[in-house]
Amino acid sequence: MSYDKSIIVNGYRHVLYAADRLNEADMMARSFDFYHFMNRRRSVRDISDAPVERRVIENIIMTAGTAPSGAHKQPWTFCAVSNPGLKKKIRRAAEEEERLNYSSRMSERWKKDLAPLGTDMHKPFLERAPWLIIVFKKVYEIDEEGRKHNNYYVNESVGIACGFLIAAIHNLNLVTLTHTPSPMNFLSDILKRPSNERPYLLLPVGYPEVPAYVPDIKRKNIEEIAQFYI
Repeated sequence: MSYDKSIIVNGYRHVLYAADRLNEADMMARSFDFYHFMNRRRSVRDISDAPVERRVIENIIMTAGTAPSGAHKQPWTFCAVSNPGLKKKIRRAAEEEERLNYSSRMSERWKKDLAPLGTDMHKPFLERAPWLIIVFKKVYEIDEEGRKHNNYYVNESVGIACGFLIAAIHNLNLVTLTHTPSPMNFLSDILKRPSNERPYLLLPVGYPEVPAYVPDIKRKNIEEIAQFYI
């Protein structure tokens, strides 16, 4: 059966989406393989300073940019930092916020929950990793005349894009971890971002150090994370 390659909907062109339907055996095999591949993903703090090509980082970011977003506004900016001076400034500012967090802002229960992960206020990976990707959410757009225009479902959209970003990093056997020093306004200042952007997530990206160690943690099973209504 043949279909038109494009149609007009509400005055706008829509193009044909085509994808081969998998048989049940192939679907089971691919879903199983992808789950086990992603299940090997870990947050890694022992990141090597070995260089990663800029073109690779560009492809990773382009993959993140394929994520769905409210009204297709794509309300994100991915700032990729390899400049040593900027990385040093980011590390110093992040560690100062983390020092305050661990010394006064975080509850004892919070710190106890973090203890098995081996994290603390020291963040050497922010300097050592060849790249830092700082994700900013665009809370609104500014047109050429300086007028503001709303974006929609910004947190949800940027969160989905970050998931794509992490999967794209893991796909190359590179490593990262999600770092959210709070507050993160220093990132806007250091990188001189415009007023309509807010820092959302900081991801160091690189190869794992040899050796690299990660906490021996377990993930919840299907019964703990899903409910099926049949």
